Amino acid sequence: MFGAFKVKLVSILGTLWIRSLRIRQSAPEGYGPGVIGVWHKDLLACCAAFKDSGAHVLVSASGDGEIFARVTSAFGYRVTRGSDSRGATNVRHLRKTLDKGGFVAMALDGPRGPALQVKPGSIWLARSSGRPLWIVTVKYGPHFTLKTWDRFVVPLPMTTIDISINYFSEQDNQR
Repeated sequence: MFGAFKVKLVSILGTLWIRSLRIRQSAPEGYGPGVIGVWHKDLLACCAAFKDSGAHVLVSASGDGEIFARVTSAFGYRVTRGSDSRGATNVRHLRKTLDKGGFVAMALDGPRGPALQVKPGSIWLARSSGRPLWIVTVKYGPHFTLKTWDRFVVPLPMTTIDISINYFSEQDNQR
């Protein structure tokens, strides 16, 4: 029982935290429905940036993913649980949203990394649907960085965050 209470409490606190963030967003001309690719380290900022967009997101089936799934649902995201590394069925499920002219979002480097290296699911999804893959770059105000595989960034409450959306090309993955 404590586990369910903990998940609910952390979800509520996370939702309040994300609502406090101030987002400034820029996108190129022609920005429209497609795959929004974010780095795992930027999930909190991107959750705030794209809230109420109705985007369909792929969220890990892990315990941490349960918390994030609840938070994203509170912000109007449609959630599918799973990952591109544990079955293409989950990624293919997102394709239906793209075919209907919607947005989908996923961590480019997946739930376990390696960090800042694009996994094949997002590229496949964009190519197979004929929709663009948009890469999101985040610049933070005051924040701290966790000592995790992805160097997860936690912006301080009421921080201003700049979100830049650009078209992804294969050269972007050659870092």
